[in-house]
Amino acid sequence: MNNWNQFLAAQGARPVPPEGAPDSTVPATASPIADFGQSLTVPQLQDGFVAAITDQGLIGLDGDDAASFLHGQLTNDVEHLNQEQVRLAGYCTPKGRLLASFLMWRNATTIYLQLPRAIQPAIQKRLQMFVLRAKAKLHDATADAANQVVLGVGGRQADAALSAWFPTLPATPFSKVEHAAGTLLRVADAFGSPRYQWLASAATARDAWPQLTARLAKGGNDAWQLAEIHAGIPQITAATQEQFVPQMVNFELLGGVNFKKGCYPGQEIVARSQYLGKLKRRTTLVSIAGASVAAGGELFAVSDPDQPCGMVVNAAPNGAGGVDALVEMKLGAIEAGSSDAGAVRYGSAQGAAVQFLPMPYVLDALDL
Repeated sequence: MNNWNQFLAAQGARPVPPEGAPDSTVPATASPIADFGQSLTVPQLQDGFVAAITDQGLIGLDGDDAASFLHGQLTNDVEHLNQEQVRLAGYCTPKGRLLASFLMWRNATTIYLQLPRAIQPAIQKRLQMFVLRAKAKLHDATADAANQVVLGVGGRQADAALSAWFPTLPATPFSKVEHAAGTLLRVADAFGSPRYQWLASAATARDAWPQLTARLAKGGNDAWQLAEIHAGIPQITAATQEQFVPQMVNFELLGGVNFKKGCYPGQEIVARSQYLGKLKRRTTLVSIAGASVAAGGELFAVSDPDQPCGMVVNAAPNGAGGVDALVEMKLGAIEAGSSDAGAVRYGSAQGAAVQFLPMPYVLDALDL
């Protein structure tokens, strides 16, 4: 991984400084930050982009009971996950609040859970506590030989760019193919075009990078996060752990919750939210100009300025002087903000105005 980081640094990626330290003190082996000096714009993402994804960790589970163990811990079906599928899944507290969200897939021997690198150690440790006598072993799979590097590729030119390495691409969202060049996961589409994560060896990625960047816009973690936001895919981070029941971040609309499977932590509360129709919050897509916005930041309705009406789930620079974000919010505030550009603001009722954008899927809110 260090060689890959050094390669990215040579391409212009900036390393992450330790907290409080200037950039100049950071070695090239540190994980590059989210861009190459300039954030990609939505039109660039629409046309085609490649992103070096360095902020995601990977938990691997092996053993005869790996699938059954995870099946009893996560919101989605793991026992019937096959090697051609990719799924979303959540990990909840007993109160039904999300501790983590995963992108999940498997091969013949291992089930993989992708999540932010920053929360991986704690989540992996918590899962390990519940293995008990199950024949399942967890390990940090971030540096597995086949998964050392993750490239995100999307936009109108994505298929043509990837076809040079993969004779067959995954046909539908949330599917995958295995090839000598690596593992190719197709995730949720954005802007009407496919998006992929390419898990490759560092050597393969170094060979592919010049050819990919010759025809696709070059980005990093921020570019991938911006594409995820426009696909409507939330990710739980350290700032938002234990804040949301899965439906509040649209997880069941995205296939991340299976209501027919057996019990898991928080299952009763998640099911009650679904079937008793008590959910009064959803996550939607917004843009906020000229503000410093971060996950966990609060939003306020001008009509009710004394208490927040929502929270930022994920945010990324949009290359146009602001940020685009997924925000979890009261249904009434979503309705008001969609019809009145100044009805919802970030940080306080006097903060930056929140512009509501069309979602890529129908919210189908339970109380609407």
